[in-house]
Amino acid sequence: MDEREMIPKNLQRDEEETISLISSLPSDIDFHGRELFKYQECWYDNKTLQGILNFQQGFEPQDTDIIVASFPKSGTTWLKALTVALLERSKHYSHDHPLLLDNPHGLVPVLELRLFTESSNPDLTNILSSPRLFSTHVPFHTLREALKNSPCKIVYVWRNVKDALVSLWYFECANLKIEEERSMLESMFESFCSGVSYYGPFWEHVLSYWRGSLEDSKNVLFLRYEELKTEPHVQLKKLAEFLNCPFTVEEEESGSVEEILELCSLRNLKNLEINKTGKTARGVDHNNFFRKGEIGDSKNYLTHEMEKRIDMIIEEKFRGSDLKF
Repeated sequence: MDEREMIPKNLQRDEEETISLISSLPSDIDFHGRELFKYQECWYDNKTLQGILNFQQGFEPQDTDIIVASFPKSGTTWLKALTVALLERSKHYSHDHPLLLDNPHGLVPVLELRLFTESSNPDLTNILSSPRLFSTHVPFHTLREALKNSPCKIVYVWRNVKDALVSLWYFECANLKIEEERSMLESMFESFCSGVSYYGPFWEHVLSYWRGSLEDSKNVLFLRYEELKTEPHVQLKKLAEFLNCPFTVEEEESGSVEEILELCSLRNLKNLEINKTGKTARGVDHNNFFRKGEIGDSKNYLTHEMEKRIDMIIEEKFRGSDLKF
């Protein structure tokens, strides 16, 4: 029997519609030489786009869901860890704290890259946390289509694109197990500037969540990575308030804020055994997610001309907003 004959007719139709839709989209080639497709103003490879379409079609949000959103390499791992630690603090974990047992990306799965890659109706019963924690890299308008007007909480973190670019360069090289090649950085830079990059353009991504936070500040929190670094106590308490789990006076006096910041510090997370040896469900080494996390590190890698070019692009794209690096 033909394998397709074993698939229900409605699922065959969905698959055919998905293939037809993707093939009809504008396409281009990124620095990797892979084909990207433009969907709802941003660019994705074939498999990621299938996951996005499945997610938009089949996700059934709960009002208590929390979604951590970001452009890749913009502080995602840290924000996931902080969110988990905030929500778990009242359960008084010690040696069995979730962050000691799994990487933040295992605890907060990416909707389009992990849960909905194969089906628009995945089994989510193993998402046991309450509230449910998910993450995504899609822009706000694409995410909102899947939320079906749910009042769930969305936390977005954005970062200076120059630092995000260098972080992505190191991440890609680590995953490929190669030395950091200058030619790859230069190719990635060109992709970023043209906007034809995985999940890009960067400016469309950031602006979508900025507008979303202005329209619905009760349910969309817009955080800046640099402010998390320079004023972590203020930003952590802001996050806790937004997630409806504010610190009590007693917690603040007992050092609960400091404990969470220490637990989730890059130094501590990097040295946890689970992050030294483990891999994600997609086969990425846990230790690849932890490098420097510094502000302005891109100055050590980008030329003055490269920095100036990105600054000019961002100044133009962000004109009319109050967003600045």
